[in-house]
Parts: sequence; C-alpha cells; structure tokens
Amino acid sequence: MSEKTRYSDEELQEFKELILAKLELAKRDYDSMQATLMNANSNDVEDTMPTYKNLEEGSETLSKEETQNLAMRQLKFIQGLQAALVRIENKTYGISRITGKLIPKERLRAVPHATTNVEDKMQAKH
Repeated sequence: MSEKTRYSDEELQEFKELILAKLELAKRDYDSMQATLMNANSNDVEDTMPTYKNLEEGSETLSKEETQNLAMRQLKFIQGLQAALVRIENKTYGISRITGKLIPKERLRAVPHATTNVEDKMQAKH
C-alpha cells in the first residue's frame, strides 16, 4: 500500500468545519478587542483628582498596548485560518510545505493553520 499523499475530500471537509468554527470565534474575539480599543479612547471626565487620573491613564495606556498586541496576534491567526481554507479548496491542506508529507491529524486539530510537521519545523530552525 502506497503512502497517502493528501487527505480525502471527507477529511478535508472535517477540517474545513473545524476551521470555520475557530474562525468565527477568532473574528468575534477580534471584534471585541477592536470595540475595547475604540472605547479606551474616551476619557472619563467625572474624576477631578489629578494624581488618580494620571495613574488611571497610565494603566489604560498599558492595557491599550496589550490589547493592540493581542488584536494583532488575533488578526494574524485569522489570516492563517483563512489561508488554510484556501489550501483546503486547493486540496493541498495538511501537506508539509517543507517535506511534502502529510501533517498528522492530531497536529492539524490542535493547530489547524499549521503548514509543517513539528519535526520539519525543528529541523528548519537548525
């Protein structure tokens, strides 16, 4: 029996459903982060204590930067999932871009936008 070179249409459909579900959640989280960033720009004018106000603004800045970083990571994750959907349509999903061998299903279920095996990734670093 020859080694399998690609996932079947049924397997690709299973991965597509998994990715679409993750994509929906990821977009919802990203939208929530964007809304938080938009609301972070409004200043509360009720507080008149300058010291407290400065401390509050400092923590808001840090929180805003953290939220921006998280939003950028989330956007990159969304783009990775969208690229995985394209690979599913092209029937190249789950094939390592380094070796051309199939990426194990367990890895794809854990990291659905993966483009390499763990071993390939480690060897590429050395």
